Amino acid sequence: MSDPLSRLIGELCRLPGIGPKTATRLAHHLLKVSRSDAGALAAAVLEVKDKLFHCSVCNSITDVEPCQLCTDPQRDQAVICVVEEPYNIQPIERTGEFRGRYHVLMGALSPQRGIGPDQIRVAGLVDRLDGVEEVILATNPDVEGEATALYLARLLKPQGVRVTRLAFGMPVGGDIEYTDEVTLARSLAGRREI
Repeated sequence: MSDPLSRLIGELCRLPGIGPKTATRLAHHLLKVSRSDAGALAAAVLEVKDKLFHCSVCNSITDVEPCQLCTDPQRDQAVICVVEEPYNIQPIERTGEFRGRYHVLMGALSPQRGIGPDQIRVAGLVDRLDGVEEVILATNPDVEGEATALYLARLLKPQGVRVTRLAFGMPVGGDIEYTDEVTLARSLAGRREI
């Protein structure tokens, strides 16, 4: 794969959810756009790598330390919503139903892939429990998300915090990222204690 087109297709295939056919279509699309449009895409990718990082408090993606979600005085400090990945925050925010803080685990438990409690950001969550009354577990409703929620519930309940889980209105095996706002809002409103 030494020619530039094959190299680009190979690099695009490394992106999640992009297979060889989609990578080929994207590569050919990039050949059609102007050099300035291709340059703008390349610059945007480099800017993200240069300017964005994970918040030291909640692990969300930010360009300021700590992030705006952690420093917003209007947000309820007594409630933390735990999500698997930084991109899970936006769908919850779009519902307009949640005004607490977040904690991003940066993954979910998956013994098959060798991901245990030490490979996700659990310790930072436990460190943040002072003054917290409720932790909402908003992990995905799949095997890994359920295992992670059960693990966290067992870990957090002895700390004297109320632990709730999003209600199921979301499809089992689905991702929060692809859930519509109405379903996600109902899931937040109908959360249950674990």
